[in-house]
Amino acid sequence: MKVLIIYDSVYGNTEQIAQAIATALGPHEDVEILRVSDVEPEQLTGLNLLIVGSPTQRFRPTPAINQLLGKIPVNGLKGVKVAAFDTRLSLSDIESPVERFFVKSGGYAAKPIADGLKKSGGSLIVPPEGFIVIEMNGPLKKGELERAADWAKQIIQ
Repeated sequence: MKVLIIYDSVYGNTEQIAQAIATALGPHEDVEILRVSDVEPEQLTGLNLLIVGSPTQRFRPTPAINQLLGKIPVNGLKGVKVAAFDTRLSLSDIESPVERFFVKSGGYAAKPIADGLKKSGGSLIVPPEGFIVIEMNGPLKKGELERAADWAKQIIQ
């Protein structure tokens, strides 16, 4: 199975999650992992599985991930299984009631990523997933790398 994991990362947390997912999927699979800035259009062809991840910024994926999703043509992922993840602050770790309200109403990056992948014809095989960072810069909450590996194993079952 040919797998591509595309991620963007600001503080390195999302990259760590992407690496944990790749490690959990391989060596049984043909897994390639790329930062979004290194993705060429031809790398999106011939895939069996595409996983895309981003840190949550202003309730959305990074601009680079949004640009990538916008460039994939309708049905460009037809027949491709897809999954989406993000890194985020836990709702319980957000102290300001106003900020908590906006997060509840605005959401996180994984769902818009999943929606973009489905819009391009991808078949979502697991619900979008979020991995928790302690503060905006990180680090990741203890156990999140293991949880990412477990999530990856669910994808290929």
